[in-house]
Amino acid sequence: MRKILGYILTPLHILAFAAVLLIFHPLQWLAFNLGGYKAHKVVVDYMNFFLIKSLIFLGINPKFELNQKLPEGRPLIVVANHQSLYDIPPFFWYLRKHHIKFISKIELGKGIPSISYNLRHGGNVLIDRKDPKQALGAIRDFAKYIEKNNYAAVIFPEGTRSRTGKPKKFSSNGLKMLLKYAPSAIILPVTVNNTYQLTGKGYYPMPAFIKLSWKAHPYLEPNGRNADDLIQEIESLITKEVETDKIMVS
Repeated sequence: MRKILGYILTPLHILAFAAVLLIFHPLQWLAFNLGGYKAHKVVVDYMNFFLIKSLIFLGINPKFELNQKLPEGRPLIVVANHQSLYDIPPFFWYLRKHHIKFISKIELGKGIPSISYNLRHGGNVLIDRKDPKQALGAIRDFAKYIEKNNYAAVIFPEGTRSRTGKPKKFSSNGLKMLLKYAPSAIILPVTVNNTYQLTGKGYYPMPAFIKLSWKAHPYLEPNGRNADDLIQEIESLITKEVETDKIMVS
């Protein structure tokens, strides 16, 4: 039944999602050029709010669990598993007061309405995964930027999204760079569940009435801890909450 509903509802969602990107692209340009960073950030926040709401057309109401008060006036490193492009909007909206920024592959910096513009102008960092030297240097400078402004960096240490939902082994280099050059940051591990189901087998049909969740674990204080031990703890916290019993067999 969900698959049948998916055939019917997917076009409605895709139209709504695309409309948000097309409408907010010129709004971002106007905000950035007339109002600067603060105006642009507000536009990006609400763009992501409406991207989340576009899932209503699939009968989906995403749930973001943040059952804690995060310290203010400090940078934040958000670490999460990666299943789909749908992982991203809730971070922008539900953590908006922390000025969310992303580490993204350089290919996404062109050609996508709204998304590419924000990646280039919103304080995010674009890395070339084929050039480790460029990537680590860019992350180093990004970490310094986060540290200076008390902003939040989101990193997916798996590197690429898991199309089946099964967690991939974390790569530690980028996260180590953030920890080194944003030393006053706290760490917020987040487990993302079931977004892979939306795109794991293509964009049509997308499943309807599924449960999507983002669970923020208690934040961690680095406190000069050994980076390898800290990253291992972060990975364990995140991956043990992935709903592997529901993962589709590809």
